[in-house]
Amino acid sequence: MTIENLKFDKLSPFVQFIRKSTFGSFLLFFSAGLALLLANSPANVHIQWFLNQKIGFTISGFSLEKPLLLWINDGLMSIFFFVVGLELKREILAGELSVPKNVLMPIVGAIGGMLLPALIYIIFNIGGSAEALRGWGIPMATDIAFALGVLYLLGPKVPIQLKVFLTALAIIDDLGAVLIVAIFYTSEISTQNLFIAGLILSFMFLLSKLGVRRVLIFSILGIGGVWLATLLSGVHATIAAVLVAFVIPADRRINKAKYIESINSLTEKFKKAKMSKNDEYLLSSEEENIIGEIKRISKASISPMQRLERSMHGLVAYLVMPIFALANAGVIIDNNWIEMISSPIALGVGVGLVLGKILGIYGLSTLGIKLGWFSMPNGLNNSMLLGISFLAAIGFTMSLFINSLAFSNPMYLEQAKMGVLLASFISGTLGYFILKKSIKSDMNISHDPKM
Repeated sequence: MTIENLKFDKLSPFVQFIRKSTFGSFLLFFSAGLALLLANSPANVHIQWFLNQKIGFTISGFSLEKPLLLWINDGLMSIFFFVVGLELKREILAGELSVPKNVLMPIVGAIGGMLLPALIYIIFNIGGSAEALRGWGIPMATDIAFALGVLYLLGPKVPIQLKVFLTALAIIDDLGAVLIVAIFYTSEISTQNLFIAGLILSFMFLLSKLGVRRVLIFSILGIGGVWLATLLSGVHATIAAVLVAFVIPADRRINKAKYIESINSLTEKFKKAKMSKNDEYLLSSEEENIIGEIKRISKASISPMQRLERSMHGLVAYLVMPIFALANAGVIIDNNWIEMISSPIALGVGVGLVLGKILGIYGLSTLGIKLGWFSMPNGLNNSMLLGISFLAAIGFTMSLFINSLAFSNPMYLEQAKMGVLLASFISGTLGYFILKKSIKSDMNISHDPKM
């Protein structure tokens, strides 16, 4: 095994997540561009009609109906938040977030990158309406898929530490966004439904502790119980998805030593097993039983949390996020687009994302280094940290999601979308060129024969 492979293994499963996110980010780019194109075409009327069609069900007098757009934002995005919850739990238990020295700098950067954008937004909208002020949470978010997609454009020479820092930053940012949605962007709360959701969640936790590992049981209780009750309670249903993720069992029935012992034993049995008469095509019943046992212990050696996280990444990256982008990223650009861009909401979101993230992440991180709170991660320098701060200003998915919760006024929605898209484009472009230059300079220094 090479040194590079050893380094790669040490960073897993972070690196595995990064690798899975790159193609999905390109699909997200395409979906956002298509949404913008369709919003400014004659097809927009039909698209809006389709998104506002009510879909639901009625069972024994109980009825639940919502427009398709709300099912996308409350339902499909719950899948996204469920995977975010699984990632957070994994990283807290055994990943980058489990080591204090690895997480202090991203925590400080993420907190600064959330508070300063919100403050800048409030400054721009302090004299506006109460509804306009509700948009303070929009510029606080970082879109990890888009940010990693920009890093991917820089090619294989990007230091893996750069990707790890950005991912840690974005995960902490996601946790902050989840808390913001839970606390500040909920409607009137039904304590009865919330109590039911808490009761079912507690039961799921008990099942996990009792050793139940059937994903189907947790799925039925999570979706039909916790998620539905939370939806009816008034608390945003995506929060239920994160809570359900945290009660999914993370331990495995068979540890590594027991697995190796069992596999070796079964391999020997398979070698000695009686073969079928036509060995080229068929297995004997004894051989089939042994292979079935290998499958069983292999499944038991992986925790339900890891199995779910791995299997659901594709669903989120290739279906959930592109559909969300198609439904939410369309901005109608007409003759008053300059007025839209210069509105307090658009400026608050745009300036909040770009300037707020730079001051918050880069400013507080460099301050923390100077004060001795932590040191610069190996392989990073100030220029790279500045580039990462720009990439963190790509708010897209989460910013648009919070936008859909913050405003009911269509004009505010469009202005905020304009601010998100423009800021994401500017910060992504600047971040790309800053990182490209800093990586090239770093490579020239490392290859300088005088060094």
